[in-house]
This record gives sequence, C-alpha cells and structure tokens, in this order.
Amino acid sequence: MRPQDFGPSLEAQWVRVRARLKGEFGEAAYKSWLKPLTLVGIDDGVARIAVPTRFMQDWVRQHYADRIKTLWRAENKMVRTVEILVQAAAGNQAPAAIPATGTAQRPTASAAARNVYGSANAQANGQAANRATSSPQAANAAAQTALQTAMIGRTQDDVESFGAPLDPRFTFETFVQGKSNEFAAAAARRVADEGKVPFNPLFLYGGVGLGKTHLMHAMAWHIRKRNPQRRVVYLSAEKFMYQFIRAMRFKDTMSFKEQFRSVDVLLVDDVQFISGKDATQEEFFHTFNALVDQNKQIVLSADKSPADLEGLEDRVRSRLGWGLVADIHPTTYELRLGILQSKAEKLGTPMPPKVLEFLAHKIVANVRELEGALNRIVAHSTLVGRPIGLESAQEVLHDLLRASDRRVTIEEIQKKVAEHFAIRLADMHSPRRARQVARPRQVAMYLAKQLTSRSLPEIGRKFGGRDHTTVMHAVRKIDELRAADAAFSEDVELLRRMLEA
Repeated sequence: MRPQDFGPSLEAQWVRVRARLKGEFGEAAYKSWLKPLTLVGIDDGVARIAVPTRFMQDWVRQHYADRIKTLWRAENKMVRTVEILVQAAAGNQAPAAIPATGTAQRPTASAAARNVYGSANAQANGQAANRATSSPQAANAAAQTALQTAMIGRTQDDVESFGAPLDPRFTFETFVQGKSNEFAAAAARRVADEGKVPFNPLFLYGGVGLGKTHLMHAMAWHIRKRNPQRRVVYLSAEKFMYQFIRAMRFKDTMSFKEQFRSVDVLLVDDVQFISGKDATQEEFFHTFNALVDQNKQIVLSADKSPADLEGLEDRVRSRLGWGLVADIHPTTYELRLGILQSKAEKLGTPMPPKVLEFLAHKIVANVRELEGALNRIVAHSTLVGRPIGLESAQEVLHDLLRASDRRVTIEEIQKKVAEHFAIRLADMHSPRRARQVARPRQVAMYLAKQLTSRSLPEIGRKFGGRDHTTVMHAVRKIDELRAADAAFSEDVELLRRMLEA
C-alpha cells in the first residue's frame, strides 16, 4: 500500500494515538516506555516506530505493541500491523516519507526529512535537507540521519532527567588544588580525560566541604564537553534511593533498571546514605555489577573510606574498594588562602590581604564556611557602605568565629557519651535496641542536635544510617525525660558542659 494513500493527517493521528496511550497506561509508564517512541513512517500498511534501545524494543513489543496496533487501526483502517525498531534498525529500513498532500507525487528530500522525524530539532532538519537530493534514496538517507540525531538527543535528555543538575561553578578550572587534595584531583582528571575506563570505581572520600562534590561535577562537565554523546549522570545516593522507592511504588522497576544501566558514566555522591537501607543496597549492588560488566565508568564519594563505612553489606563494601580509593585531607593554611584569593578575584571586590590571612587562620572546618564568611564580608561592605578591614570583618563574623574557636564534632559526642554510660562506641551505630544502649544513643543524638550545626539527616547518618525521624524522636524523648527527672537532666547537662569546655 502506497504511503500517499494515508493523507496529510498522519502526524495528527500519531499525536492522538500517543494521547490515548498516556491516558490508558498512566503518566509513569508513559514517561518511561511510550514517550521515547518515534514514528518513522508507514509503508504498505506497516507503521514503523523507533525506540532508542534493544531492551526497550523487547519491552514495548511484549507489553504495548498490540494496543498500539489497535489504536492505529482505529485512527487509520489502512494500518495492518506495527513494527517496533531500535534506532539502528530504523536506519536500515529506509522508511518512506509522507507527502503533504494526497496526490501521488514523489516526496522531496526536505519533505521526507520533515515528516519522518518530526520530533528532531531544527538544526538536524537543516543538515538532513542540505545533504538530500531529489531522489527517494537520498531523501530516505537524510531522514534516517536526522532520526538518529533526534533519538540521540532524546536519549541523552531522558537519561539526564533522572539525575541531578550540575553546578556551572564547579569545574576543574575553578578547583583550587593543594597538597591535601592533589591525589584526588589528579585521579578525577585522569577519569575525565580517558576515553577508556582507567580504574573502576573511583572512590573519593573526605570530610564535609573539602571538595568531593566539586570534583564530581567537574568530571561530569569535562566528560560532556569532550564527548557530548556519552551519557553522564550525577546524583546523590539519597536521590538514587528515592528513584528506586518510586519505581517500586509504581511497579516500574524495569524502567529504573533500564535508566541506570544505560548510562556511560554514573557519579553517585554521599554513598554513606545507603547504609542500613537493605533494599537500596541490593539494587545498587546489581546496578554496580551491570555497569562494570559493560565497562562503564562509576565514580562514588562518601565521608569515610569503604572500609570504615558502617551499615553496608560486605559484598557492597568490597566493590566500593575495587578500583582507586582517593582521600581528601583537611585543608592546609596555604590551600585555604589560595581558595580565598581565587574567590575574591571572582567577586571583583578588593580584599585586604590581612583579612584573607585572618580568615584562612581562623576558619579551618571546611571550604563552604570559608566561602560563606567571604560572601558575608563582601555583602556587608556593599550594603552598609563601609570599607573592608580586619576590624569590620571580626564584627561581621563574630558568631562564626566564636563557633570556630571550639567546635564539637558528633564523633566527640559519641565517644564522651559512650564513656559516661560505660557502653561500646560501636553501640552508637549498631541496630541494638536494648534500653541500656538505646538511651545513651538518644542522649548522644540530643547533644549532637544541641551542640552542632548538622542537620537531622546528617546526624542520623552518623548513628548507623538512621532516619531523621529517629533523631527527632530522640530529641523529644530526652526533653521529656529532662523535664520529669532532675537527676537525669543534671547528667545530660554535665555531659554538655564537658563537651563545651
């Protein structure tokens, strides 16, 4: 059957078919399996539809092909069957173009390109039309090239849609390197520069605000710039878990597996978050193995080395240490000063050297606090109209400087509370719920909330990967006990004074 017999409304028919599919199967299934479908063309009663991967081809054939055929026949009686093709297969079929009118004229090259891959971008359209001639073979070749361009773009967009956005500020050019981070920075550069996988996985670890996330974003930007066709996904372990839970909730785990196992480079931040999450660890384990088997690059980060991460299954921990483990040490004075000088230049505000030296000496916890202090000084000078000086900087940062003089860590709190109540330090992270262990653990959580600036989820992770609601419950419980028991309240207050001393 000739393609011109279908008339000019083929595109409108396809839009209505897609709308019916979305309505019948729901938003989640549509987005995962049906949205990527692209109409290639119709020839001799066969509607040809392209999908980006062979996995998706098998799934669509098994679950949706019959319904797609029924909907097509309701729209157009001439359609006898539907053929699902992967991208490469679609290119080999030389699909026929659909003319703009119902006459039997031979389609022009530009018409063929426009009708076969209506979802392609304008640049691909122009390139296809310029390469085509008036022959059907050239028209089909142009259309196939444009279809391939459109499918590559759509696949990359779909892959990136389930990751997290990259921060344009975090590149290798803006990363200030020093002795404490040079090994991790060199390893990150090597991974980003290599076309093949140098070591798998690359595991970066270090304290809060030392540059792990910056390096991961820098790798992603660099890889995309060198090879835009590589599918690069960056996300936190928390988002990985959220995506997995959502897939289970909507009974769409196959889509989840296809998404994460089709990437070329996967970067997962804060892996310690999956500690104690058995189902998430199980899926992460299989995703890890699938990507390694395909020789795809994996980059991970955490606040501790794989050997020190608690709440992980042994098989997961062993895989995290398979490749190269690179640590980032606390910043040195020279590195902090270099970071401040770099940030001050970008802000475009003249900064007295003595102020930068003072900040580099006084704020040693992490780079984020260092940048925040600099931003506060510049903002105060701009808004109030006072020149920047050492005295004004001390006034603006009085609270931050006081906190920096004596900073209590969660590890110190856990150690002190464990000693006070005569329990093992490991009990702070263990799943044991016996009262002689649970009560001291709640006291430690309570003091961590009172004496540190850590968020509830961060505190929970330090106590064996517990949920933030567990920390909230502990804080409420200790408040209640202190109000009801004067001796217990005095005990907690004593611990607090010892830690603050």
